Amino acid sequence: MDEKIRCPWADTPIYVDYHDNEWGRPVHDDIKLFEMLILEGMQAGLTWKTVLKKREAFREAFDGFDPHKVALYDDAKIQELMGNEKIIRNRLKINASVNNAKLFLEIIASHGSFDKFIWGYVDYTPITSHFEKLGDLPPATTPLSDKISKDLKKMGFKFVGSTIMYAFMQAIGMVNDHVTDCFVYKEILKEQFHDGKS
Repeated sequence: MDEKIRCPWADTPIYVDYHDNEWGRPVHDDIKLFEMLILEGMQAGLTWKTVLKKREAFREAFDGFDPHKVALYDDAKIQELMGNEKIIRNRLKINASVNNAKLFLEIIASHGSFDKFIWGYVDYTPITSHFEKLGDLPPATTPLSDKISKDLKKMGFKFVGSTIMYAFMQAIGMVNDHVTDCFVYKEILKEQFHDGKS
């Protein structure tokens, strides 16, 4: 392990890789946003490590998380996924993924992109937290994650409870919840400042 200061939860190779390269870094690509939405829903009741270990298998099984393809999955495809031992085989979650893909496309049709829709909740600017140590853990939910969850549920999305939505917001960089002395926290702020200036 190198000498970089990281958030305390980045304590295994799989978490270090995810922490350093993805978590909290702003995501604006719709395919990636759809992937994270599906994976966060799949995590419900499980550890994030379980999801990360199965991520490549999920990518393969779910056609690279292309919402246009996932939206067309029929009963035969769902049965095939239920027989895939490499992914999380939960019928409710798999059905929710297909349902959510259709609604995701509706949002793209009405807003131009899912990116535009979801980032509109934070005025297209990440919320920067100020957690100095492990004891200052981020909340499981916030009033904003409550609102996003409520709005998505109203549209018909499944597995988008407030806790799942807050984890999604953290993952795609809508909030920067790295501890303040973490090197990623500083990199994100630097990029944000640079983007604001350019």
